[in-house]
Amino acid sequence: MQRASRLKRELQLLTTEPPPGITCWQNGNHINDLRAQILGCANTPYEKGVFDLEVVVPERYPFEPPKMRFLTPIYHPNIDSAGRICLDVLRLPPKGAWRPSLNIATLLTSIQILMNEPNPDDPLMADISSEYKYNKQAFLKNARQWTEKYASQTTMEQRTDSEILSWEAYILARYE
Repeated sequence: MQRASRLKRELQLLTTEPPPGITCWQNGNHINDLRAQILGCANTPYEKGVFDLEVVVPERYPFEPPKMRFLTPIYHPNIDSAGRICLDVLRLPPKGAWRPSLNIATLLTSIQILMNEPNPDDPLMADISSEYKYNKQAFLKNARQWTEKYASQTTMEQRTDSEILSWEAYILARYE
């Protein structure tokens, strides 16, 4: 019951006072299944991109962090081909920094900051991390291309399931 009332309060706040560039809503009738969108910030390779995320709230929330992953493909050293995110606040201690005082808005804001400021020293994608460290221009070019291809408004409207599946096959072939 505590989880449900807290989630309702958090969703209400996310609706009435969302963090800049972030939206979050309930997906269907399940309060533990949320969707979010993060807009790419100006002066980043993700600028003008709209990135969809899945947020699954566990039964033990707020004592356990929500599971979050990108549904929109993104070229980033800390986000893998399955959309999983390497960010300390998404994990429990001792390896993570999750605390029950954090909330979904804070997590989404932290992900937005990670998009703007990758952490190449704690990567999920070693080759993208290496490119970020040693060939920043190539990284910026690739990240912009992915943003245009997968996260632009027109792309999102035109994207089909078969295109998403072909993207997943491409990623798996490239990074396995």
